[in-house]
Amino acid sequence: MIQSVDPDHAAGEPWCRDSKGNSFRFDDFATNAKAFHGYAAPGLLIGGRMVALALSTLRNASFFDAICETSKCLPDAVQMMTPCTLGNGWLKIFPLGRFALSLYDKANGCGIRVCVDPSRLSSWPEIESWFFKKKKKTDQDGDRLIDEIRRSADALYKVEKVEVRQDLLKKKSLGARRICRECGESYPAAHGPVCRACSGGSPYRPSVGLGFRMIG
Repeated sequence: MIQSVDPDHAAGEPWCRDSKGNSFRFDDFATNAKAFHGYAAPGLLIGGRMVALALSTLRNASFFDAICETSKCLPDAVQMMTPCTLGNGWLKIFPLGRFALSLYDKANGCGIRVCVDPSRLSSWPEIESWFFKKKKKTDQDGDRLIDEIRRSADALYKVEKVEVRQDLLKKKSLGARRICRECGESYPAAHGPVCRACSGGSPYRPSVGLGFRMIG
């Protein structure tokens, strides 16, 4: 049986608050999510609530970093709602495959972890079906899924204190750079005698016999 939450009340209450204290109703956050992410993904809507929970629980941390345990949706929720981004290095992704995130004090590593608790999903059948991939995307009831996410409020999540490893608190230097003898581009010297692209890590398929094609 679906837990009963007054839908009108849930719709009018703030869905989340960002690190600057700005409040967003569910529909407003969904609109922002679509603009940032391409569409209002269920994982991003849930992620917004998770970030807000972590922010409201994190105490005495003027400067914090973030960890996401998946690369799916949650990193965008963190980047939308906090100053932590992949570009500035304040957001780290550990591909553990768990739908969880943490915000923690930069100085001492003490923080708050929020995750979707599988034991709480049985009361929300469409969310449970989406979360465990029980249905194909084309078979999902999208309207019901979004409605359950909105009405569930904080019912889906486990919140706990964590302490981040000390080695993750140290800012890593980029180190010396060198010119790759194969492609002639700059890369971190610590990667070895040639850059990782030329040692087999490139995502590109060069044209046979031509390498990369210059434009202009």
